[in-house]
Amino acid sequence: MKHHLGQIRESLTPHKALTFLKEGNTRFCNNLSKHKDFMQTITETADGQWPFAAILACSDSRVASELIFDQGLGDIFSVRLAGNIASQQAIASMEYTCKVLGSKLIVVLGHTACGAVKAACDGVEMGHLGSLTKMIDPAIEAETETTENRTSGNGGFLNNVLHNNVRHQIETIVNESKIIREMLENQEIGIIGGIYDISTGAVEFFDEMFDLENHVDSSVDVRAI
Repeated sequence: MKHHLGQIRESLTPHKALTFLKEGNTRFCNNLSKHKDFMQTITETADGQWPFAAILACSDSRVASELIFDQGLGDIFSVRLAGNIASQQAIASMEYTCKVLGSKLIVVLGHTACGAVKAACDGVEMGHLGSLTKMIDPAIEAETETTENRTSGNGGFLNNVLHNNVRHQIETIVNESKIIREMLENQEIGIIGGIYDISTGAVEFFDEMFDLENHVDSSVDVRAI
């Protein structure tokens, strides 16, 4: 896997980065993951890194970005928080990898049966969990299709909230980060959402990348968790 190395850095686009991820996920789903010489990659990346994509994913042990997208060491800047939450620290990490390391694409990746989203849907309060679930609450409020049984036991409701949460976290990133907004305006990076299916291994990407021109600032109040 050579695409993460600096010699083609300037020619890589957000759409090409997305293609790398889609192709990698297809290989993963078909059990055709490429052989990787990790020791060679360690040598190649010892003096620096250039991850072509940043992925904000859940901390769930079944959602390992490098594996499900069949990428190697140094390819992905992985940011993981339960519920794929765009906390201030997560946003800072994405600013760093895009502005300093040159990543071309941000993916906010939710997944089916997400425990954090389920907890938010069910109003679970335990220790510091509430500080996390309150950042998912807007995704629940945005789900107006379901009028009864608005709990994690309702598969349709949960699926809608999972998708809403990915969109909400993308909005949060854009609202809160001047750096990322400016890079979007200059078409230096792209942002897209997706849902990973833990039962099949497949990632369903949203149909289009985030469109800054149609973005409405919802003035999200992000608090560190």
